[in-house]
Order: sequence, then C-alpha cells, then structure tokens
Amino acid sequence: MRLLIPVSLAAALLLSGCQGGGTVAAPVAVRPSAAPVSPPVTPPVTPSVPARFTGDLYAADRPGMLAPEARLAKPLVYVPDDRGNRVVVIDPATYKVLREEPVGRLPQHVTPSWDLKTLWVDNDMGNSLTPIDPRTGAFGAPVKVADPYNLYFTIDGRSAVVVAERLRRLDFRDPHTMALQQTLHVPCQGVDHADFSIDGSHALFSCEFGGQLLWVDMVHRRVDRVIDLPRETGRRPKPQDVKISPDGRTFYVADENSNGVYELDALSLKLKRFVTTGLGAHGLYVSRDSKDLYVTNRHSGSVAVMSFATGQIRRFFAIPGGTPDMGGVSADGRVLWLSGRYTGEVYAIDTVTGKLLARIKVGGEPHGLCVWPQPGRFSLGHTGVLR
Repeated sequence: MRLLIPVSLAAALLLSGCQGGGTVAAPVAVRPSAAPVSPPVTPPVTPSVPARFTGDLYAADRPGMLAPEARLAKPLVYVPDDRGNRVVVIDPATYKVLREEPVGRLPQHVTPSWDLKTLWVDNDMGNSLTPIDPRTGAFGAPVKVADPYNLYFTIDGRSAVVVAERLRRLDFRDPHTMALQQTLHVPCQGVDHADFSIDGSHALFSCEFGGQLLWVDMVHRRVDRVIDLPRETGRRPKPQDVKISPDGRTFYVADENSNGVYELDALSLKLKRFVTTGLGAHGLYVSRDSKDLYVTNRHSGSVAVMSFATGQIRRFFAIPGGTPDMGGVSADGRVLWLSGRYTGEVYAIDTVTGKLLARIKVGGEPHGLCVWPQPGRFSLGHTGVLR
C-alpha cells in the first residue's frame, strides 16, 4: 500500500533529521527562474513515498532484495562506448567480454526503466533509445527520441524524463512508448545528471557547462530555482552527478573542476560545505548498507569513500593510471563496477578491501556503465538510481 504525501509533509520529514558538521563554504546564489514550459498533456499526479518511511531512502537496496522482475534478469554488465557506437556486454562472474552490440550514435548511459522490465541505451547523437530485454540480454529496435543524453523517471512511474542536454530541455514522455507528453525548457547550459527529493516532488539537476544547479518541480513541471555554485578552486564549477543522502536531508553534487563534492541542504538548498575528494570528481554511488558514498575521481585514478555518518573521507580505492567515471554497485554490494572513460577499460573493485579485482579492456570511450540486476523496488533512472 502506498500513501500520498504532500510536499509540506515531506518537508516536515526532512526537518526531523539532524544537521552535519564540516567547514562551511561561501553561500550559493539562489534565484527564481522564468523558464518557459509547455502546457501539460496530462494532469500532474502527487508523488508517493512508502507509507512507513524508515529514515533510509535506500532501505530497499540491500543485498539480495531484488524485486520479482529483477530476479528474472540475466546478470550482465552493459558498457556503452561513446566513440564506437556500441555496447560491450560483460559477464560479471568471469570478468570476460561476451559480445558487442551496435547501437545509435554516441551512446551515453544504459538506464533501467521504472518497472525494471527494460534497459534503455541512451543514444545521444543517434536521437534514439535502444531497448534491452534484461531477462535475456537481447537488444531490440531503437525508438526515436530527440537528444537523449540521460534518462530518468518520475517517482510514480508515469513519465520518463529524457535529459536533452544539447537542446536545453527536459522531455516528459510515456515510460513505455516514449511518446512525448510535455517539454520543459531549461535556463542553463549542459543539463546533465539529477536526483530526487525525498518524496519525488522535486529533482536537483546539474548544469555541467553553466556551473549551476536547477531545482525542478516534477509535479507542476517547472524550474523553480537556478542555483549558482561558488568557485572553490578559482575555476568555474563543472557539476556532474547528483545524489541524495539516505536520510533525505542532503544533496551531494560532484564537481569535476572543483575536484570534490558540494553538500546542499535538501530543504533550503543552501550550501553546507565543500569536500575535496580528488581530481575530476564525477560519479556518486551509495553503498548497499547506506553507510558510504563512493566518489569517482576521473583525473586522479581513484575512488573516495565518504562516510555519511561523519562526512569524512575514510579511505581511497586506487586505480593506477585509471579514469573512473560512471557505473554502479553489484547486487550483493561486494563489487563497484566503473567505466574507465579515457583508457578504454572497465574496473571491478572489491568494496571491502578496495582491491582492483579486474581491469577489463573494452576499447573506445566507455561511459555510463550499468550492472544489472540491482536491488530496489523501482528505478528513477541514470545507471541505476533505485529506491
């Protein structure tokens, strides 16, 4: 049973969390946006959250907690190659490349659908999405979609959200047919990655080339705020991946130019602090026990392991000469799978020891890797944001 909870109650839930420590950085500039929005085709629905909120948004992502549909999936690792217009398929048990599948131009990410029944290859320049049947690993006929750099889903599963980076818009589409429902134009350059508020009523999107964040009302489908990030290193910020904390009170934003992670209060959107993690901070992944945040440092060949409880970097996983980018955590939580963006590799890292278990040559420019299946009740998109 699901309980419909309004935004005001979601705010009360967030306020119940305690505040973390750390050095406070300069405040971000937050301003309203006047981004145009087309009229909705269908009336928006109120997002839903579990009737009994446990205090951990990732409580359903524990090892072995596979949804019935995910249990039917064939365990595989899907690696899109930006340069080669293909997806490399890897056996996670043997670390061997099984085959290569041709797809559309510039495949960026492989994204699990909200109902976990389909994996979508986001063919950015190919203007298409290629479906994969996770039960068999078979690739289907591509579906025409404009500029799908990234792909997310509303928390109720009624809409897919295609992140059309080049076109500077978010396209709300039917999650099965991908027929267009509504278009939201965004006032920033390089709209990129996102994560959702505790109840899914809002999402925080990064704008890679504008050094900004967007606070998007996913119910009324409008941009409510534009947030200008400060210059931590004297360079314009280049925000990448976004992740919400298990308790729902903090957003983490990896920034490639600032070499670390911004922490923002999930209610006020005020900057709490900045944490240096390594050169080229890029991807963010939550451990299966919800204790740690894995931060990939693309230019320093490392993964920073940040404790949610203390806010401190408690260790590093070293990948000598590597360029760790995007990926995900295995279903049992024991292996962190990452693409090596500029070295044509895939990395498998033991999450307990930090040991590099495998370094798999795939060639090209591997990007938004998806390891499947993963635990969780439904997918919010990207390479596996499940709740």
